[in-house]
Amino acid sequence: MPDSTAPDGGRLPRRIADDHVDALVELDPVTGTYLGVTESSGRLPDFSPAGREAVAHLARTTLGRLDAAEAEPGVDSVVERRCARLLRERLTAELAVHEAGEELRRVSNLSSPLHEVREVFTLTPTDTDTDEDWAAVASRLRAVPQALAGYRASLDTGLSRKLPAGPRQVATVIGQLAEWIGTDRGWFAEFTDPGPERLRGELTAAANAATGALVELRDWLRNDYAPAVDGAPDVVGRERYALLARYYNRTDLDLDEAYAYGWAEFHRLLAEMRTEAAAALPGAGTPWEALAWCDLHGEAVEGVEETRRWLQSLMDEAVVALDGTHFELAERVRRVESRIAPAGSAAAPYYTEPSLDFSRPGRTWLPTMGQTRFRVYDLVTTWYHEGVPGHHLQLAQWAHVAGSLSRYQTTVGIVHANAEGWALYAERLMDELGFLTTAERRLGYLDGQMLRAVRVVVDIGMHLGLAIPADSPFRPGERWTPALAQELLARHSSRPADYVESEIVRYQGMAGQAIGYKLGERVWLTGREAARRRHGADFDLKAWHMAALSQGSLGLDDLLGEISAL
Repeated sequence: MPDSTAPDGGRLPRRIADDHVDALVELDPVTGTYLGVTESSGRLPDFSPAGREAVAHLARTTLGRLDAAEAEPGVDSVVERRCARLLRERLTAELAVHEAGEELRRVSNLSSPLHEVREVFTLTPTDTDTDEDWAAVASRLRAVPQALAGYRASLDTGLSRKLPAGPRQVATVIGQLAEWIGTDRGWFAEFTDPGPERLRGELTAAANAATGALVELRDWLRNDYAPAVDGAPDVVGRERYALLARYYNRTDLDLDEAYAYGWAEFHRLLAEMRTEAAAALPGAGTPWEALAWCDLHGEAVEGVEETRRWLQSLMDEAVVALDGTHFELAERVRRVESRIAPAGSAAAPYYTEPSLDFSRPGRTWLPTMGQTRFRVYDLVTTWYHEGVPGHHLQLAQWAHVAGSLSRYQTTVGIVHANAEGWALYAERLMDELGFLTTAERRLGYLDGQMLRAVRVVVDIGMHLGLAIPADSPFRPGERWTPALAQELLARHSSRPADYVESEIVRYQGMAGQAIGYKLGERVWLTGREAARRRHGADFDLKAWHMAALSQGSLGLDDLLGEISAL
């Protein structure tokens, strides 16, 4: 790692960024666990209003230091300016969200303090039966009641400030909590089963305390919070949407242009899907009729563990095929693990990045939703997105080059639209390279692309209450509601009803996040085409990929300029 203590003004923004990460880890041990900081393993954050204000105070302090640093000579170097821009924009966006009170109404089926508390246990070191690792697990379990009490205090403060969460989010989370609590044994109890017998009593008591905290939160949400937010809107409106969209995408979006782009992609993909459906099932009336046939008669993997192994082999094969041809991968970046998501997760698969020292590898997670048979046409393109060459290659490469950038640029400062845009670009890349070898698999890829186009349409449409265009094949002229959003997605997706419902609940609870997939992909494709035009016949896709993936996190505005110039 560069000597960040050297008296060189040109290093100051990166030094300040990494100092910010160190201070944030003290306040947020969940972030510490993601980064691989062993000392974080036994603690949880303070999710109360005071705890959230402490994080905001850190952001303000860091911005003050950055102001002073940028006045120093030498800060005009490209690397320092890039880091300073990201740090300033991210902290400013986070403060805007904090000051608007969004943390006081943060209820979601996918991303909330409650979900952070549970998910961090899946990343806490437990691969050995050492007393040290499992004692830290017990300590973290004992911290669950206080962490959830702080979260409850924030929601209660939100009520007093007339900042309610959406009723549909609340109802969904109450259902998730019921599943985590279980009937005989809860999720925390099952999580501690592999622990050493010599700590069995301590682990059992700590797991019971954590489960008891889930029960208390469930009961409060059901008996007090849900009645208090009954009648509150499940959509956020234009002003809140613009604030949240900027937070997730790091750009001031023209929301009406983005909405129109989503519809343009919808029409383009629908035409392409009809062509591919005819190849997959001659005579099919619609693409989804062809996909329904594939559900019953197409490629599938039977068994949960068999599916996990199949996904592992898919990623391993992609690494071998792509390394040296379209990417140049360090040995530690080549390692990625396939895992089964814990019960009670949202329906969508997800990825967790490696620790900075790679002691914990990158991992993909498959929620089974009670299924034991999984459709290949859906799995293939999804694992190109979540694993290789999608999230894993980008985020593991960021960790690999963290020493030449800053830990902030490669971890904490992640911009969702950049990462999700790359992952969607990765799906398209595998199609361009010929990896989707059958009409069925290619139709599955297009179905996934259609899902992301519909996300842009319904996420912006329902939160802003926009009109459905006259050329829409679906309810032209009507104004969007969550019910119409769910109907459109159900009609234009191969996903089952519970997945579709989970998706709409997700969009309502994370307004502005889901649009980053297609809008981010558009930036990656535009940047690649600009670089290709600049170099002409000398354009080297492998070199471009590695240079683009080695710049760390960038918002959409900066991303387009940087990757176009490579």
